[in-house]
Amino acid sequence: MTPSPDGVRNYNRYISLCLLLAVSVALWWQAIVSTLRLALNNDAYTHILLIVPLSLSLIFFESRHDPVMAEPRRETGAVLLGIALSLFGLASWNASNLSSDWRLSISMFALVAWWIGSAIVCLGLSALRSLLFPLCLLFLSVPLPGRFVDSATQFLQHQSTVASEILFRAAHVPVTRHGIILSIPALDIEVARECSSIRSSTMLMVITLILAHLFLRSSWRKILLVAAAIPLSVAKNAVRIFTIAELGTRVDPGYLNGRLHHNGGIVFLGLAVFVDVALLWILRRGSIELRGLEC
Repeated sequence: MTPSPDGVRNYNRYISLCLLLAVSVALWWQAIVSTLRLALNNDAYTHILLIVPLSLSLIFFESRHDPVMAEPRRETGAVLLGIALSLFGLASWNASNLSSDWRLSISMFALVAWWIGSAIVCLGLSALRSLLFPLCLLFLSVPLPGRFVDSATQFLQHQSTVASEILFRAAHVPVTRHGIILSIPALDIEVARECSSIRSSTMLMVITLILAHLFLRSSWRKILLVAAAIPLSVAKNAVRIFTIAELGTRVDPGYLNGRLHHNGGIVFLGLAVFVDVALLWILRRGSIELRGLEC
């Protein structure tokens, strides 16, 4: 049985896409290894390990339900490939005396731009429209420069301290706050960088983005759910600080340095995800009821 011309063309386009992706891995191999090493050794970048598998899963899922029409747009894609190579050259040759973290960020941004450009060259703009979210999600694999991570960590530190103070006052626990230090009877609590829970906060943001994309249609509802992840991250940290402090002062001092303190982040992340899903259910229910009224 002779394959159809359209089938042969589509096969050749996917082969071309695989070749372009292979070229990107060869060119950006050092940046990829550096990013993986950073993600394995720094809590602020752990989420990067999930991004490519999540994006590929979404591409596979959405392609099955809405097949991408192969309509190559080589001119548009070539522009993106050219930009990606230019940024790669800038990061590699350090023409602007950039710091190492900025070079890595620019290089990985260029890699994602190359991937998107490759999809447009081989599959056309229809691929970009159909797979816009999973392709844009790949930008979360770009490690932010250290100064931005430090700013986010400090924000979570200070806001978590304020939120924890509110919880103590709501529970009628005498508390005073000096910067990022909380003082309650028999205990002084310093909300250190580790207490900012930057890893679980970024994980919560990624989870929220995925949930909003999969289950909400309205743009403003998606924005609302994603925006809610920020105060929810702060609240999660505050509940963790409050819970450990109360258990440590009222039940057993061992809680102050026990497993809940050092390894309990997943528990409070789970609580935050539960609240996130509850908010998603409310937004989705409101959307369904609104469509019912319109009908």
